Amino acid sequence: MNKKRYALWTSTIFAATLLVSGCQVLTGYQKIDEAESARSLVGSIQPLDGEVNIACAGTYHCEIVQIDRTLIIAPDTHEPVNPNMLVTLPNRNGIKKTANAPINMDMAPLTNKYAIKVVPLSASAMPGLTNYYARVMPAKREVHVNFYPENNEGYVERFAMIHDFVDTGTYKLRAYQKKSDTNSGSLLETASPEPLCVDLLQDNQVQRRFCKQLDTEHQGEFVEASVRQGLSAVSNTKKVKA
Repeated sequence: MNKKRYALWTSTIFAATLLVSGCQVLTGYQKIDEAESARSLVGSIQPLDGEVNIACAGTYHCEIVQIDRTLIIAPDTHEPVNPNMLVTLPNRNGIKKTANAPINMDMAPLTNKYAIKVVPLSASAMPGLTNYYARVMPAKREVHVNFYPENNEGYVERFAMIHDFVDTGTYKLRAYQKKSDTNSGSLLETASPEPLCVDLLQDNQVQRRFCKQLDTEHQGEFVEASVRQGLSAVSNTKKVKA
């Protein structure tokens, strides 16, 4: 986040706090939880033995743009870069599928550790777009994700991490607004936007956590924080460029 955007956010939210009307200003961050429960569900993650599923969630829209050196979802079209990666849907005849009648996709197993498949998951909360998840083989991988906290394709939060997906199963990168632990601080600090955080969940258990820093030293970076949920705390702080 550059200084101009940060200054704009600060002044906007500060002004909103001075309003005495009954209207509530809904920012993209306040809409995050609503976006995750989009109503137009068209599918669900279908895990296969020996594979890793990588998905993202938590904002109006998100997309896995790159895994290692392979481009996955094009940021301009929001569709898979390579049509051969896409797991095709059999309902080309116009039959509408529902949650009670799940889509039967061609889920053939991956053939090698370099193979990547992209699967349509659900309708995005950003109209006209689709959420996808990726299927890969277990390995250490670099994953890049674009998060859209607002209903605006021009505002993107870019996140990247390296993780050893050694265990098979489902992994989700979930973005959310970190709530402040204290109400103390100056009025300017209180009016500042809460930072965006990204949790890496493995089968719904938090494994790693990254939060964006708003201070001058770490501006524009996601910094890894300790996670304590029956797991050993992360001992070293790691920075991820946004």
